[in-house]
Amino acid sequence: MATKPFYSDGLKFSCIRCSACCRFDPGFVFLSDSDINRLAQALQMHYTDFIETYCRWIPSGGGYEQLSLKERSNYDCIFWKDGCTVYDARPLQCRTYPFWASIVLHKESWAAVKAECPGIDQGQWHSKEEIAALLQMREKDPIVVRRR
Repeated sequence: MATKPFYSDGLKFSCIRCSACCRFDPGFVFLSDSDINRLAQALQMHYTDFIETYCRWIPSGGGYEQLSLKERSNYDCIFWKDGCTVYDARPLQCRTYPFWASIVLHKESWAAVKAECPGIDQGQWHSKEEIAALLQMREKDPIVVRRR
């Protein structure tokens, strides 16, 4: 018998745009082809120019690398300047936060992220079905990977 996810009754989350998830700590914002296309179009750049200017390759094991946005030396996202400068075109990873598999896997991981994110357990209620749909978005729009 399958165990139901801890979010079976839904979860509350509303982004208050505090930018804590965009700043201060090192991390990766992995990109799909559609993310790159959307961001390049918003910045009026060609696909390859966008990658050369704003991206880096992160080793992911097995001889592969994944494409991620660069970050500034202070660990802020490359697109953060008094807020997200590409908010309407932001990557899937940013649009679906905090409904990532690693965060909604267990009640404990949700609680751990809540300690850093004031929008968790506040504001808009998201149903189990909505959360499942957000989780499936990455499967439908995979991260760009290349062989080293």
